[in-house]
Amino acid sequence: MQLKNTQEALNKFGKYVIQQSRSNLTKNKKNYTKKLYDSLGYEAKEMPNSILLKFLMEEYGMYQDRGVKGVKSGTSLSNFSYKQSSNLIGLEYATGTFAKWTKFRGIQFRDKKGRFMSFKQTGILMAIGKKNKGIKPSLFFTKPFEKAFKDLPDDLIEAFALDVDNLLEYTTKK
Repeated sequence: MQLKNTQEALNKFGKYVIQQSRSNLTKNKKNYTKKLYDSLGYEAKEMPNSILLKFLMEEYGMYQDRGVKGVKSGTSLSNFSYKQSSNLIGLEYATGTFAKWTKFRGIQFRDKKGRFMSFKQTGILMAIGKKNKGIKPSLFFTKPFEKAFKDLPDDLIEAFALDVDNLLEYTTKK
């Protein structure tokens, strides 16, 4: 049985969630490299006995959406947290990713003498701050998903009913 209307309803749902999630990333200025933005997608498949709908994104998208609890403070909606350890989040991560981000944003801290620190030093301090305070939940994906999900059951019922009507009409003609 072809479920074209049901498939269309799921595609409409998926497109809406992805479009709104991308919009939220841009509005909230969480679109620095566009890697997360570009990775957002969905897959809707019709199987013999079911329909599959899954959303795709970079792994760190979950942490941006749900937040990460820091060592000293912060909240996470999914119990993600930084662990207390001697390495600062991973020094290579701090000096790489955070240094690039601070350079892109033009952020440079000053030392006690008033001189600008290097982007690498600023990146390390930013990494320490992230580890201590965590990542605030942005809900860039959760909010559009929940909003669209409220209307999904009605849309699916209507679409499935149309598919059943089409099947009955097709079988009664033969």
